[in-house]
Amino acid sequence: MKAVQMIREIGVIPVVRGATVDTVLPLSLALRQGGIPIMEITMETAGALAALEKAARELKDMLIGAGTVLDAETAQRAISAGARFIVSPFLSIDVIQVAKQNRVVSIAGGLTPTEIVNAFQHGADMVKVFPAHVFGPNYIRSIKEPLPHIPLIATGGINLKTAGEYIKAGVDAIGVGNSLVKVEGALENDQWKIIAERAAQWMSIVHKVRGENVE
Repeated sequence: MKAVQMIREIGVIPVVRGATVDTVLPLSLALRQGGIPIMEITMETAGALAALEKAARELKDMLIGAGTVLDAETAQRAISAGARFIVSPFLSIDVIQVAKQNRVVSIAGGLTPTEIVNAFQHGADMVKVFPAHVFGPNYIRSIKEPLPHIPLIATGGINLKTAGEYIKAGVDAIGVGNSLVKVEGALENDQWKIIAERAAQWMSIVHKVRGENVE
């Protein structure tokens, strides 16, 4: 699936909370400038759905998804707005089913081995280990040993100092929130250059750990 391949290749999913129709385009462009053509817009704030719809409509070369999707109705609305992947903080079989029915990527949340396996067996394309920092990279490594076939995304409490260890532990990607992008105040303070620089820093870590040479 193209979206899954893109997530794996890039290795970083910016988790954007508080996106609006005014901030979503400059934010997307800043992330892309820094080498990350992916954005997860979380659905718990007012205006998030409209921001997602605008980004999906106007930025065809960006992979736009919806995060913090708690129920099937929200999943359907996000997909109708243009989301190409759906992320939940926990295991919701209903959300997985809506994503699969609409042929978009399902990223279900799971922390324990049972939750991770159940999510994958019910059709999740990838499983988000959340909150990852509670147990750390060694926990991810222990999960990957018996379950190497399940694509994992580590999210929660990851920063520039710890990102490399999660990648070494075997995750396909890491989800990053305020350590990469903070929307509040960005429009007024013109922080897009800073966000682009941060994105480049995160991608530099991914390339270094993977041993990829990028000119």
